[in-house]
Amino acid sequence: MQQAFLQLSGELNFDISFQEESMYRRMRRVICFDMDSTLIQTEVIDELAMRAGVGDKVKEITEQAMQGKIDFAESFKERVKLLKGLDVSVMQEIVETLPITEGLDRLISVLKKVGFKIAILSGGFTYFGNYLKEKYQLDYMYANELEIKDGKLTGNYIGDIVDAKRKAELLKLIAQVEKVDIRQTVAVGDGANDLLMLETAGLGIAFHAKPKVIENAKQSLSSVGIDGILYFLGYKDSMLDGELLQK
Repeated sequence: MQQAFLQLSGELNFDISFQEESMYRRMRRVICFDMDSTLIQTEVIDELAMRAGVGDKVKEITEQAMQGKIDFAESFKERVKLLKGLDVSVMQEIVETLPITEGLDRLISVLKKVGFKIAILSGGFTYFGNYLKEKYQLDYMYANELEIKDGKLTGNYIGDIVDAKRKAELLKLIAQVEKVDIRQTVAVGDGANDLLMLETAGLGIAFHAKPKVIENAKQSLSSVGIDGILYFLGYKDSMLDGELLQK
């Protein structure tokens, strides 16, 4: 049987989820989130670029990468090079004013109470991912590490790039570590570099995503906050506002 969730808000906007009804739907145990434009309402690399005086150039490259028009890894290298010489103090300034996505506090609270393991799998940067991991006491965080020398960004990065392929690999790895079937996993993201992760997960959700992602994802959430994911997981308002949140 197919399950569909429709949410109308203001104009005629639809959030749709088609899921096979099975024992796995209510047995999800691992959820992996993209970070930029998913958990936070900005692209951190764009914020860094504005302070480095290359905002317009980097923003254009970021948008093309998220739309899937250019290779993510190559775009990542190109953008990071443009940040060379930026003082690391800027990162602290940005992290202190990160715009958290509407509904995130509620979502994380419920996910923890029902026993989910929660991960950030980000094409962004560890500095900001670690901040969110600590703030919400999440279980896993993988992102890209910027190289720093003498208190400034060098324009280089350390380690492998967390691109689309790597995100999917990490999702599988976390499922193995947690000893859960891949069908018990959930992935949430907005950009083209999230598509493979969404396809790999038992439930992949495009959240306020780019057109290409919405077109290819089976589940799409665009008209409500990120806590709308709870409906896709099978939780009703009566459960969320009542007994569940009192535990």
